Amino acid sequence: MADYTIISDVSAYIVRTLREKMCPEPVPSPNNIEISSPASQDVDYIIGLYLYDIKEENLMSQPEMIRKGRVQLTRPPKPYSLYYMVFINGSSQMGLKAPDIQKIIGRIAQIVNDNNSVYPHELQPWLDATEPPIVLTQAKIALEEKVRVWQAINKPYQISLFYKAAPVFVSSEIVVEPPRVNEASFDINLMGRERGKQQ
Repeated sequence: MADYTIISDVSAYIVRTLREKMCPEPVPSPNNIEISSPASQDVDYIIGLYLYDIKEENLMSQPEMIRKGRVQLTRPPKPYSLYYMVFINGSSQMGLKAPDIQKIIGRIAQIVNDNNSVYPHELQPWLDATEPPIVLTQAKIALEEKVRVWQAINKPYQISLFYKAAPVFVSSEIVVEPPRVNEASFDINLMGRERGKQQ
């Protein structure tokens, strides 16, 4: 199962995809797209990807331990949902106007819609187990909740896109080796037929 770096790997995938598809139009350079918070000061980029929440998901009951390799057992991975905000950097020196911002937002929505899933082994090539794809969907949140995300970082609300990435499985480091069998005993019962005497 995926290692703990899968969370940052998902963020890097989103930024990498945006850089590949958005440059040089409508964004001039890949350096204009960053993983950042709107609260960051003195930064000059156009598009920011902000991971604002992580939630553990309660899926169907899982076994206490799962097999790892031939003789080892480990705890099952925990599934999480990652919540992202994609925003336009208001402090950028690019001098963007409202129509420019709307074009950028539209292109972001188009790109995410067309590249809305990735398999964990594409992000961590060493994985030897098949895991379900991580899917990007629009976060189903009301405008009030979006405003609260901006208020939490002391910034006025501005138009932005909100996405959920799930399921993101994070593996456990706890590995248990079951006790080895040192002795074995077998009981063998031989059932013989008793022949009757004929007179």
